Amino acid sequence: MRGCAFLDRLPPNADSSNDTSSLPPLCVSEDTSQLRYTHGAQHRFQIRIARMVREAVAHNHSNVRWLWHYIGANSENLEQNREFGFKLAFLGAGFAISSPLAQVLARVIDSCIDRYAHFYGGDGRVFACLTELGIGMIHEPGFHQFDIRGNALGLLTAHPVTPLVSIHSLDQIDPLFPGMNTLHALQHFFRAAKADPQRILQQTVCYDRWFSWTISVSWGYAIQVFPNHVYLPDAIKVGQTFRHWRSGNPLTEAYVFNTRELHPVECARPTIFFFEKISKSKDRTKTTYKRSHQNCEYDGGSPRKIKEIRVHAHKMDLTKKQLQAPRRQCCNVLPSSNNEALDITIRECQEDELIYMHL
Repeated sequence: MRGCAFLDRLPPNADSSNDTSSLPPLCVSEDTSQLRYTHGAQHRFQIRIARMVREAVAHNHSNVRWLWHYIGANSENLEQNREFGFKLAFLGAGFAISSPLAQVLARVIDSCIDRYAHFYGGDGRVFACLTELGIGMIHEPGFHQFDIRGNALGLLTAHPVTPLVSIHSLDQIDPLFPGMNTLHALQHFFRAAKADPQRILQQTVCYDRWFSWTISVSWGYAIQVFPNHVYLPDAIKVGQTFRHWRSGNPLTEAYVFNTRELHPVECARPTIFFFEKISKSKDRTKTTYKRSHQNCEYDGGSPRKIKEIRVHAHKMDLTKKQLQAPRRQCCNVLPSSNNEALDITIRECQEDELIYMHL
């Protein structure tokens, strides 16, 4: 990694040159007291955030390439985008600025900070300055602002067909796995993410013709077993398991993606299986998912009373072409004599293969 994590001061017993820990190098932000900030929120730290580009460029790292690119994503929430900008890369999710563009931005950022003293965030200042340079955002849906509260299951299990880059607002959402605190849940999540970082959260859908189930696999996180056949366009919608970011404004209840309302009868909702463990063998992985205790006690959608689902897959190694033109992968439900377990294999789809329910 050629960069550092910016802090307002070093933590106790820390050394900015220490690279022996699992943390990136630590950098202390420069003094910004001479720069104006007039927004009513008085969050002056937003100036430090905006200046990180300049201070990172000052380290003069070698072998950093790319064209002029400003890459990120906006909010999931319509009201947040309306307030701050639909073409702004939200800083909570994070954004990427290519080295040549960052070098130019570093030379002009202080003048922009002063000119946009009335703005709220550091991301708004960077966006305004890049706009003045004539650069627009390249949208990358792997960045996640997560302007939601509560249970993020619906968003995580409908992750777009692209590698995961970031998740924000972890203090506003429930732990990723039930029965764990936030830190433990993240550590558990990264057991899968480290084993196959390009596949984590990638969604594929299987149709089990024997029991008329629709099985949605969000690799390394959770599996949803719908008790009936669901058309694919409906199966990949975001289940609205979460609460709104703010209340009192109809726009805060609107999102920039299609949502799927939860069935009012709990026992008619999908049965959820959460990631438990992973094993690797050469270029293959086997992930195991256990039935959540939060499911309905009587589950008519699982006649075999499945307790465990095992998913077999090759480690995903996407080529540049696949990254530019991503395609959802296919899966098969394997025959089994065990009434309490289910095996699924994930694979690349054949050229003209369709993912649909077999009636």
